[in-house]
Amino acid sequence: MELPRSFGILVHPTSFPGPYPIGNLGDEARAFLHWLSAAGARWWQVLPLGPTGYGDSPYQSFSAFAGNPYLIDPRRLVDRGWLEAAVPPEAPSGRVDYGLVYRWIWPLLREAYGGFRARRAREDAHALAVFEREHAGWLEDYALFMALKGEHGGAPWWSWPEPLKRRDPAALAAARERLAEEAAFHRWTQWIFFSQWRALADVAHGLGLGLVGDMPIFVAHDSADVWAHPELFQLDEDLNPTAVAGVPPDYFSPTGQLWGNPLYDWEALRRTGFDWWIRRIRLALTLSDLVRIDHFRGFEAYWAVPAGAETAEHGRWEPAPGEELFRRVQETFGSVPILAEDLGLITPEVEALRDRFGLPGMKVLQFAFTGEDNPFLPHNYPESGNCVVYTGTHDNDTTRGWCEQAPAGELAFLRRYLEARGIPYESCDDAPWALIELALQSRCRMAVFPLQDPLGLGSEARMNFPSRPEGNWTWRFAARDLSAGLSGRLRALADRYDRVRRG
Repeated sequence: MELPRSFGILVHPTSFPGPYPIGNLGDEARAFLHWLSAAGARWWQVLPLGPTGYGDSPYQSFSAFAGNPYLIDPRRLVDRGWLEAAVPPEAPSGRVDYGLVYRWIWPLLREAYGGFRARRAREDAHALAVFEREHAGWLEDYALFMALKGEHGGAPWWSWPEPLKRRDPAALAAARERLAEEAAFHRWTQWIFFSQWRALADVAHGLGLGLVGDMPIFVAHDSADVWAHPELFQLDEDLNPTAVAGVPPDYFSPTGQLWGNPLYDWEALRRTGFDWWIRRIRLALTLSDLVRIDHFRGFEAYWAVPAGAETAEHGRWEPAPGEELFRRVQETFGSVPILAEDLGLITPEVEALRDRFGLPGMKVLQFAFTGEDNPFLPHNYPESGNCVVYTGTHDNDTTRGWCEQAPAGELAFLRRYLEARGIPYESCDDAPWALIELALQSRCRMAVFPLQDPLGLGSEARMNFPSRPEGNWTWRFAARDLSAGLSGRLRALADRYDRVRRG
């Protein structure tokens, strides 16, 4: 895949400003796209768009296929005549309040669904029917899963009565009849989400912008995917994971990261021709122009942690059939626009898998300043430029926050490295734009910055602490932050390094 020399901004829709307790796909998203276009950018990158549950993490979703109803813009439902008004709840916060979102959005969506049922136009009913038919392969299971989850007070599927837990055909048939209206509501919310996302994508494409999606390699245990297809995962007779996903001790945690996701039964997936993965990637490519796959190294080997372990320290590496999978992907889609998140403990085998299929890898500048041989330093990037350079990611501190806590030796190296490349730097106040310029200057064909870095924000704006189970994913910016002066500064610097989108 040949990337243009370009740059983009990473910001999740939940972070958009607006009157509601969470950012959404409405007017503020469009304002961001116009600002991004004025800056000469080529890409908008998001985090995973799936429906979030406990912990609010977009990497732990109720479905690998569905969209997050929290991101639906209520004002569009008023415009369609399905809601009389979409009044924000009292005292909206400058940060996402997920508890308030949960209490507020579902009654509002149900009211809008009632309005749709009462006042829908013929073309709307037809569009919904087409959507349901085209997405039936995942939508039916997801809608029933959510309806059953509601019926059981939000409890995880493995605690449901045995016939439902094990998908007994008679129990499922009875549930479909009993919960028909509730399942229809959840199908409708997906139609609304997909419609609003595609309308926003049309705006982005009209401005010359491309969309970069994000696909977690693993899925949540409490998901429609595992409930509907337990045969594709490493589960015991009681449908509990025999081992779970994570990574060994790393930069983020001395005891590793214990994610807890069930692991794939790769042999079962191989017997189906990797059909589940093919369907997942096909849908992702309808929502975005590039797809970043999180934890790419798990396609070569994954860290399997015994179920019940309290940390990820005592796992083991198990092989995965990544080459077979990506050969199948290539046969199906041709040259696939996939970005490989190849951070962490990367072996020559992982690099070979990435390079065999021409997938760009990631470089993160915050990891770079430990010595001249560090692979994240720009002078060590591949000559081909087939990589994507980030100042930081959603899992890192902001660049200013990182600088304020970095070891003195790293900061001394940073200063020398920047001075040698003509990039001004005096203190941590300068760090965000210094690393932005270093990324733009590099040979990586694509450079991406979390929005917090052009804004020069500190640790208070960090999106995620990987070792902290709660209080993440809440950062929002203010509408006034997206100034013409800021887009002009980005454009001028990007133009200096031949990264401004043309045409």
